Amino acid sequence: MKQRLGDMPMAERVSSLGEPVRLRLLRILESNELSVGEIAKVVQGPQSSVSRHLKALADAGWVVRRTEGTATLYRLTMDDLTPACRGVWTAIRDEAATSMEMAEDGRRVEAVLAERRTDSQAFFGRVAGEWDELRTSLFGERFTPAALLGLLPRSWTVADLGCGTGDAAAWLAPVVARVIAVDQSEAMIAAGCRRLAHAGNVEFVRGDLERLPLADASVDAAVMGLVLHHVEDPSAALREARRVLRPTPGGGVLMVIDMVAHDRAEYRPTMGHKHLGFSGARMSELMRGAGFAGCEYRELPRETQARGPGLFAAVGRLSECSGSGSEQPRRSTHERGGHTAG
Repeated sequence: MKQRLGDMPMAERVSSLGEPVRLRLLRILESNELSVGEIAKVVQGPQSSVSRHLKALADAGWVVRRTEGTATLYRLTMDDLTPACRGVWTAIRDEAATSMEMAEDGRRVEAVLAERRTDSQAFFGRVAGEWDELRTSLFGERFTPAALLGLLPRSWTVADLGCGTGDAAAWLAPVVARVIAVDQSEAMIAAGCRRLAHAGNVEFVRGDLERLPLADASVDAAVMGLVLHHVEDPSAALREARRVLRPTPGGGVLMVIDMVAHDRAEYRPTMGHKHLGFSGARMSELMRGAGFAGCEYRELPRETQARGPGLFAAVGRLSECSGSGSEQPRRSTHERGGHTAG
């Protein structure tokens, strides 16, 4: 049954919006009907707290609720609001339109809805989820990306630039001929060597991304995973990545995975970030400036449990006629000796 605003004084109705999370809930529910569990995923809060806020909003008439099976679904329906309340909500919503937090909520809503769409039944996807649990119990969680990496040519050499402890290298090693993992931290290199001691085709090299210790045209593909925001001069790092790529058929590819542009300035002092993410326009500018033939930029699906900013993947390719760049060739530091795992 629809719940309409009764005789509650307007001041009390407005007062019920006093907690910022409730404004986020209304913004989410204006365009989507969601269950409590789905809403909790979007705002990244415990279901008990979300339920309490939803009850307050429902009691004040801001949202309507209905049941479907064992789930309670909520939605903000403008037609159920009085003209005065519609005006209040419209003003609040428009003022918060540029909020980065609400933008991130929107991306998580898309992820939740995508999860729902992939299931054969909406109720199954929203409430039960047995298939995901069954599949994980039978096969684990990591088989899909491992299988997809098999699309890479077996003969390739891939550079993992800013490799950290070797997470990407661990995925790549079983499916390509060679992985060269570069990081400026000696501690990270040591940890990576220990982690991949069993892999005979991974070489760890200490070096700066702005002056890579690799020879010109020495790798078929390169990846920078969550490292570009730490680099003082991203342009220099991308130019270096281009220099070491060779234009083999299907190769000469750089993939950058990093954070979308965000406003979490506290990441600068607490985690040493030099840049607050990168927009599509900025990545395109950087890639083209480094000599790549354009930039394919796409935001990655949000993981509902992730608390950080959204991520993107940007791909830059060498043009068909590109060489190894205008810089003078130089001998690779790793050719004089790196650390080979295994």
